[in-house]
Amino acid sequence: MSTSKELKQYVKEERFYKAVVEDGADIIFVVNYLGEILYHNPSVEDTLGHPPSSLKGHNFFDYIKPETQVDLKAKFFDCINKPYAESIEFRFRKNDNTYSYLEFNSVNLKHKEGLDGLILDCRDITQRIKDAEELLRAQKTKEQFLANMSHEIRTPINGIAGMVTLLFETEITEQQRKYLDTKKNSSDNLKVIINDILDLSVIESGKLKLEKIGFNLKYQLQHLVDTFKFQANEKGIELEYELNHSHDIIILGDPVRLNQILINLISNAIKFTHEGGIQIKVECKEKDDKYIEIIFNVTDTGIGISQSKLSTIFESFSQADETVTRRFGGTGLGLSISKQLVELQNGSITVNSKENIGTTFTFKITYEKGTDIDLIQQRENIEVKINKYKKSLSKINVLLVEDNDINRLYVANVLKKWNCKFQIAENGLIATEKVKKESYDIVLMDVQMPVMDGIEATKIIRKIPGSKGKTPIIALTANVIKGDDEKYKAIGMDDYLSKPFQPQDLFSLLLKHTKVVPAEGANSEQIITTKSNSLIDLSYLKKMSGNDTDFINSMIELFLEQSPILIDSLKLHLKNKNWIELKKTAHKSKPSMTFFGLLKLKDILSELENSDLDTTDTSKVSDLISIVEKDLKNVIEELKALPL
Repeated sequence: MSTSKELKQYVKEERFYKAVVEDGADIIFVVNYLGEILYHNPSVEDTLGHPPSSLKGHNFFDYIKPETQVDLKAKFFDCINKPYAESIEFRFRKNDNTYSYLEFNSVNLKHKEGLDGLILDCRDITQRIKDAEELLRAQKTKEQFLANMSHEIRTPINGIAGMVTLLFETEITEQQRKYLDTKKNSSDNLKVIINDILDLSVIESGKLKLEKIGFNLKYQLQHLVDTFKFQANEKGIELEYELNHSHDIIILGDPVRLNQILINLISNAIKFTHEGGIQIKVECKEKDDKYIEIIFNVTDTGIGISQSKLSTIFESFSQADETVTRRFGGTGLGLSISKQLVELQNGSITVNSKENIGTTFTFKITYEKGTDIDLIQQRENIEVKINKYKKSLSKINVLLVEDNDINRLYVANVLKKWNCKFQIAENGLIATEKVKKESYDIVLMDVQMPVMDGIEATKIIRKIPGSKGKTPIIALTANVIKGDDEKYKAIGMDDYLSKPFQPQDLFSLLLKHTKVVPAEGANSEQIITTKSNSLIDLSYLKKMSGNDTDFINSMIELFLEQSPILIDSLKLHLKNKNWIELKKTAHKSKPSMTFFGLLKLKDILSELENSDLDTTDTSKVSDLISIVEKDLKNVIEELKALPL
């Protein structure tokens, strides 16, 4: 065994130089600031095939791949200004005239020795580059597979969902309505499964973009719980939620992704709970003036999860029992997606469970606080809006290019309902011939078709001279892989519509890309003002009534009758300082505001209900009631104008 003294002598005589530099695996170059090679070690032969000392006196850049020289020279000369630089990648010509991928760390001799030169410590990274390229190829293959699978599955789903939508608008019996509801639920379940797989792919590729918009937490939770109430009631279990905040909370974030997390957790809880119930508790903790932490707990009294499975429950395609898929369905992706969505928002999620007792999932996300101004609502009733444009829609000429019979029938029926003129082409080849012979205001182009696909057809149309070649082309696609929109636009398409789509989605694109205008008597400026400032939103009322027009009309008539009474009552109680009755009136009126999507008014009534009016400045109460009066008068005018 060597002694410390012998080791010191070894270092003193610099005998380690041969082991590290001469015989080392790394390639060592010493170059001056102009790139002239003054020294290189023997590893140049082992890695690049050049004989020992054969590169001495040559210029380093003469061996760099020509198309990369400019970029490398910029990095090289940047190294001259630094004492040290690392991980500079380049391609160096080997003795057989092929190129290897290398990277160097540089030591600037100017800073220690006062010499105008660099030591370049290089290592071969060819295998690393090949591995990265192989990984990229695998990722692209995976994305292409998912795109194809998405198309093959979503195309028939679109047909099913579209036909159900059209059938709901016909005269049907109550029994037929139940059958259609079942069919709709089945297609919705299929969409959930395919969306789970696609969402996982998008998240793993790092392409998921989170929204940052204002939304009302209390309204979001209530709407979500209402959605699951029917399922819970059918199983005979309770479903309740509790928010430890008396006032409505407006936060800035991604409400769709929050919904997705909660939907996964609540649907799992309902699926695995056969008696007892589900409790959703939401706790809000103020962090500072700008941020608030929201803690969500979803607790069930279901079958529970064994301790041995808790550590893997959030893994992709993992379920607590291999028989779960057969018994309950699903992909095993919901919890994995939920965990990744929580963590993408800088949050955390945990689970506690005991078999045959129940499970609690807890996740925390910190949100930025928002105000009423940040709220984005779907204000105007879509059917009302379409009716305003129907006369103009009848003048546009649409070319529908679609090879799927059911999808073609669905879109054709929607266009027919809007009085649009349209022609049909079963593939891209027929479409190009039609565009050459006739002018269209817009082309709805399916992407994947036999004979000629939509991409090739678009390229041909864009080469047609004159206005025909400039016709707006909208991609109709069942592919929803992130980045496809840029791909379609790059080959000449103007926009895209992902299947399955709702009629209003198609209408929005027609409005965006054609010259349709509102009917006479409603000029464009008025329409835009109504769109941005409209207060009403009948979507909740339509959903809860099953789009029953008679019921909706009755609700509107009752609202028109009671609104003036509400205004008078609030003003009278204010005048008499009868705070108890004022609070009761505000409380009693809130459900009506929810029915008509009047969230701002609902929030004001909540503020009146929860305020300590005995000590509140009456001028503030007066101001709030004035806002209620002003907005309700506008709502009354809008409701009277609806063609229902």
